[in-house]
Amino acid sequence: MRSFCLSLFLALLSSFCLHAQPVALFYLTDSPGSVRSFLAHSSKIDLLVPTWYQVDENGLVTGGPDPTVLATATKEDLPVMPIVALFDLKKFHSLAGSVPAQQQMNQALLREAKLHGYAGFQFDFENVSYLDRDGLNAVVERSAEALHQAGLKLTIATVPNAPGFPGRGGFAKWIYTDWRGAYDLATLSKYVDLICLMTYDQHTRWTTPGPVAGWQWTLENLDYALQQAPRQKLSLGIPLYGYHWFAGAPSINPTSGQASPNLLADYISAPDALQLAAAYGGNLEWDSADHTAFFYFYRDQMREWIFYTDLRTFRDRYRLAKDRGLEGVCSWVLGSEDPQIWTFLPDRASKH
Repeated sequence: MRSFCLSLFLALLSSFCLHAQPVALFYLTDSPGSVRSFLAHSSKIDLLVPTWYQVDENGLVTGGPDPTVLATATKEDLPVMPIVALFDLKKFHSLAGSVPAQQQMNQALLREAKLHGYAGFQFDFENVSYLDRDGLNAVVERSAEALHQAGLKLTIATVPNAPGFPGRGGFAKWIYTDWRGAYDLATLSKYVDLICLMTYDQHTRWTTPGPVAGWQWTLENLDYALQQAPRQKLSLGIPLYGYHWFAGAPSINPTSGQASPNLLADYISAPDALQLAAAYGGNLEWDSADHTAFFYFYRDQMREWIFYTDLRTFRDRYRLAKDRGLEGVCSWVLGSEDPQIWTFLPDRASKH
């Protein structure tokens, strides 16, 4: 009987953990719109990750907090875990090859955390060569050891990389060698406290029009990540923004004068997307296969496409994280969201 009761308790505990409310991590930039969104909705946010710091190839850390944001977070006991960013293939290679540079970086992080009361830091190293996979692991291992000894946490944002090898074609090769191939999720998960899987930017200004994070693409990348890392260390990325594809003015060769096609795409916030739909008569549509909102409209007799995140797009991905028992969701970025998502998210206080 005692064994049966213990088994039942463990089963109920497992079920509770699988369906607990996901931790709502939100990214913040220095833009006024991003700051305003944070100030208006801070009670809905569980973990704030602002883009306050950068590091160079020499380990020099630059940046600092927004005083208003930091004061608000401190008053509300909201954990702050700033990003430390480096988006440069050659510079990251240099950083990964220099232990003294990494030590200088870690000393600066410890200093900043002590000065401002941070919970830790999140590494956002992108445009990293697949050849620096081991180097990235080593950087993370050293930093995790330094931060953990000081009672701080280290998390990392990773580009989704299913199926773990390049596909067919030149674009597939490039996106693997320069963006996806460096992230060894199994090894990284041993060192960090959390992996924020950036399940967005499936389609961008580099690609044809399409969802920012299609449903099947999201599932494939999440399933692959779950094979590599424990679910309690995974946070599912949700894009709050969209992309707008349109035809730009032809590019003119300055020597020959010959014109070349110039198809463009711009990052767009959900409110700006809806404003364009209203201005040009775009019919808001729902892609049931990709669980995403989109529309198109005509301007100057040319069709323009917009894929963006509305409440339904956000809600489906939030519920996916909850159903899979992930640690939470990581949403990029405050200021670009559909305001309706705040009616869906629970208050931080209600989770405790």
